[in-house]
Amino acid sequence: MKICIFGAGAIGGYLGVMLKRGGADVSLIARGDHLEAIRNNGLVLLMDGERLCERMPATSDPAELGPQDCVIVALKAHQAWETAEALAP
Repeated sequence: MKICIFGAGAIGGYLGVMLKRGGADVSLIARGDHLEAIRNNGLVLLMDGERLCERMPATSDPAELGPQDCVIVALKAHQAWETAEALAP
């Protein structure tokens, strides 16, 4: 199952790492410095003193990822409305 997480902050990042560790085909939509850090270093999650790192495709352009089976929107409410158009097929 192809899962895209739109927003790779605290919630999206946690979901991305955990889903990837569970075997899902995960990709991320992020922006700016955070996007570059994910591309260069993978998505890093610090949990209970343990450092978890997973590498997955990350982009700022949803169209680059193609069709997805599931899209998880992990944005703040004011960002979600601005982003809704980018999710259209």
